[in-house]
Amino acid sequence: MNFFNPEPHLATAERTVTFLEVKGQPAAAVALSRVYPTAVADLWDAVTNGDRIPSWFARVSGNLEPGERYHVEGNASGLITECVPRSHFALTWEFGDEVSWVDVSLSQAATGQVRLSLTHTALLSENWDTYGPGAVGVGWEMAFLGLALHVANPSVPKPDDEEFATSPEGRAFIAGSSKSWAESAIAAGTDPGGANAAAGRTTAFYTGEGG
Repeated sequence: MNFFNPEPHLATAERTVTFLEVKGQPAAAVALSRVYPTAVADLWDAVTNGDRIPSWFARVSGNLEPGERYHVEGNASGLITECVPRSHFALTWEFGDEVSWVDVSLSQAATGQVRLSLTHTALLSENWDTYGPGAVGVGWEMAFLGLALHVANPSVPKPDDEEFATSPEGRAFIAGSSKSWAESAIAAGTDPGGANAAAGRTTAFYTGEGG
């Protein structure tokens, strides 16, 4: 199925990896941003309105207010810790026994253009050793892609996740994203061999080819 041309979407994303300490433990911050051709009010509504979120991401339940808990269907849950309307929100990302932290902000990039920035910070773990930054980076980048398609044409239904991941366009997007996250990890000081091996495992995981 011809969903889109992946190259422009890969090119427009900005990615960084930063190693740091959280509560005295080694951690990594995976940061992603891209610009959307819309107004701040519209993009804020798209990323915080429970009726619109499933159109580009997944169904989210709960009271989407500071101090309240949310749940992403089939994925993580957590606590919304901060919210400044049309500007910023932060939350915990609780998956299995692991807790990490997500921070999202919006800023005016130019007339009619809004930058969406997301940073996902997690303690280093076996999962990081296996997949590197792509473990969360590729997933968020696919969500940012879904958001771009939704902003461009809100009436078009979200592509089926499995159909997307196994399509030629989807596979190319996932492989390109994984490679780019490996390059970001290398720029942050990760051994190139390990980073590229992790990218290969990430691609296999998201395309359904992982063991």
